[in-house]
Amino acid sequence: MDIETLLSFEWGAMAPEFIILGVITLLTLLDLFLPKKIDRRILGWIGFAGILIAIGFLVGRVGQDGVTSILYETFRLDSFAIAFKLLLLVGAAFVMLMAVSYEPKESLKEYRGEFYYLLLAGLLGTMLMASSGDLITLFVGLELLSLSSYILAGLRKKNLNSNEAAMKYVINGGIATAITLFGMSYVYGLTGTTNLLEMQQILSQTRASDMQFLLMIAFIMMFIGLSFKLATAPFHMWAPDVYQGAPTPVTAFLAVVSKTAGFVIVVRLFITLFLMTPALGNEVSLLFSLKEFIAILAIVSMVLGNTVALKQRNVKRMLAYSGVAHAGYLLVAISSGNILFLFETMWFYLLAYMLMNLGALAILQAMTTKADNEDISQFAGLYNRSPLLAVLMSIFLLSLAGIPGTAGFIGKFSIFVGAITEPSKAYVLASVLIATTIISYFYYFGIMTQIFFRPAAEQEKIHVPVGIWITIILCAAGTVLFGIMPGLALDFFQGNFDILLDFFSPGTR
Repeated sequence: MDIETLLSFEWGAMAPEFIILGVITLLTLLDLFLPKKIDRRILGWIGFAGILIAIGFLVGRVGQDGVTSILYETFRLDSFAIAFKLLLLVGAAFVMLMAVSYEPKESLKEYRGEFYYLLLAGLLGTMLMASSGDLITLFVGLELLSLSSYILAGLRKKNLNSNEAAMKYVINGGIATAITLFGMSYVYGLTGTTNLLEMQQILSQTRASDMQFLLMIAFIMMFIGLSFKLATAPFHMWAPDVYQGAPTPVTAFLAVVSKTAGFVIVVRLFITLFLMTPALGNEVSLLFSLKEFIAILAIVSMVLGNTVALKQRNVKRMLAYSGVAHAGYLLVAISSGNILFLFETMWFYLLAYMLMNLGALAILQAMTTKADNEDISQFAGLYNRSPLLAVLMSIFLLSLAGIPGTAGFIGKFSIFVGAITEPSKAYVLASVLIATTIISYFYYFGIMTQIFFRPAAEQEKIHVPVGIWITIILCAAGTVLFGIMPGLALDFFQGNFDILLDFFSPGTR
């Protein structure tokens, strides 16, 4: 590629990625050369500022007409990428606030610099995944996220739980990567290209039964491999141990940012490649012909996640199994086959999940960091110790449970409506969703029982750092606001993102 061609690309499309990359480089150099006596939390505030600047550049692209692509369609800035990168950046900003305020029982002073720029490196990987138009860039983004997450999970080097979390995460992540690549190699072998749109055009004309059989294998292998990233049952075995052993801000990053990125890559990959690919028999779409496979994963995730969570005493493990169940709810939206509402429903649900999960984990961090004990009994008597924290935690728990008046309820209701309407009429999935949601009330309300009806073991006031307060207040406000007036978020999405129009459109330089 000559310099004239290189300069002809519209590099402004990658402005948010360049900003995050620049901040990562800056933090790495500052951490290396700053005197040891300087508090490394200043690096976290610089990282937070960098995320806000990246959000500003991305917001400037909201409502753009058409698709901007560079590097021969390997990087696409379309409505889909902009909408979901906003979620990723906002979620990462909250996680960075939690990271700045994180003070564990054992000192992280020696590794605090790495803490911040590894979080940003993982964020950069998720952003590349959202804009990938090619298997190679998609895989590079996935591995950048994964490798950063492995290190972050084991950052507390003197903590045995953290060591165990990192080891299990690396092993499971390696297996998932191998399975995903195996499925991708089939698709590449059948099409001879790694560009997603070129693949889609070739696969849409595939009629030979032997090729369609290989594509079914590729579909299943890639979905299984990416299911590890989504933490859907039965590929969730790493999640409880990693959530428990990782530092709380890392748990928040994995629970929200990483999970959002997982669903982004699933939607980008499978809808692009398989929505218009003919299937065996009379099926017009390979994606729809295998929706029973996705539906089974959804049912297993909802049932197993909610039932196993009932027995958990550690709140992080409980939220891990809750995350398995919520991943199952999102799989219901995918398996229902209602493409017209899929993007809107998934975007809103991930927005609601980000707010309620980050808020709950921020309160958990404030209450348990010094004690290094995340048992549910830590919430006993919280209403007497801090009425405001008790009320805010209740808002997040009610939203996670899907109680009306919260964003979580609107998200679940949207998925439920999409499942029972045309053309899906997935009444079984909708019934399981309702039944498992009722089961989840027991463990969510179990925490509320501790908060309001159990005596406190100690009466010491809870110290909440400024960064945690900002996270909690904003997440609670969003949870209530989008629960009462969901139109604010939905109108913003519908008015600025025409995803169906440009999802399959070639980009312009």
